Amino acid sequence: MSTPDIRVEKGHAEPEEVAAITAILLARAAAQPSETPAHRARPKAGWRRLEREGGFRAPHSWH
Repeated sequence: MSTPDIRVEKGHAEPEEVAAITAILLARAAAQPSETPAHRARPKAGWRRLEREGGFRAPHSWH
């Protein structure tokens, strides 16, 4: 006996609804990415390590 690949956890799904979800999932799995996005290099990390920061920062400072 085989187990189903998709299972409805809550509620009741009609066979047409399960078939539609299956078709969408299979189409997404088969899709090829169109192009890899170009990543721009950052000169430094976008986050700060607080242990490397100075102890006091003036409230009117920009950094």
